[in-house]
Amino acid sequence: MRQTKDYLFTQVAQVAQALANPHRLELLDLLVQTPRSVEQLATASSMSFANASQHLQRLKRAGLVAGDRRGTSIRYRLADPAVIRLWVELRGIALQQLAEVTRALDAYRPQRHAFPTVTPAELGTGLAQGTMRLLDVRPPLEYAAGHLSGAASIPLDELPARLGELPDNVLIVTYCRGPLCVYADQALDLIIASGRRGARLEEGVAEWGLAGLPLEAERAATP
Repeated sequence: MRQTKDYLFTQVAQVAQALANPHRLELLDLLVQTPRSVEQLATASSMSFANASQHLQRLKRAGLVAGDRRGTSIRYRLADPAVIRLWVELRGIALQQLAEVTRALDAYRPQRHAFPTVTPAELGTGLAQGTMRLLDVRPPLEYAAGHLSGAASIPLDELPARLGELPDNVLIVTYCRGPLCVYADQALDLIIASGRRGARLEEGVAEWGLAGLPLEAERAATP
């Protein structure tokens, strides 16, 4: 019985071992946003194609991701929606229990305490009353795959040239991939410098979907 129990827990440990690598966690975070090819994942994570492919194979063996072949390339996706909850819970525990994670987040997002934030409930009220506009600053691929209901898309790298599209009489609320993403902060820096009011929504599509809130896909919205 001891031997079989050890074997059982060893198999379960494969999941934990697959997660015990920062590069693989980043790949999961990217796949939470949308399925991607190895090439796209390598570019987005600043990894070589070979390294990204090796990490994806490790995640696949642990049953966390799946690959669909399309011609000569493979498109990776999360193997199950439960992986989203696993990632969000893992990240949340790390932020709650490890002070060093908070310090690292402060270093990565040095402006995260400089801007006001809104809750999902406050956002819902503001959108309904017309006092807020919601702006998704992620890449177009991620917005097309799924975005918060009512959000307009202006990717961060396009924002400097498109600031004129934003209204100046409402609160502009930005969001990106969630609390470990700096894009929304950088967008707010530009928006506030332009004389507009801005705030951040810490939640992204993962948290929004897990809360049972509405998501939309492949529909352009007007800023």
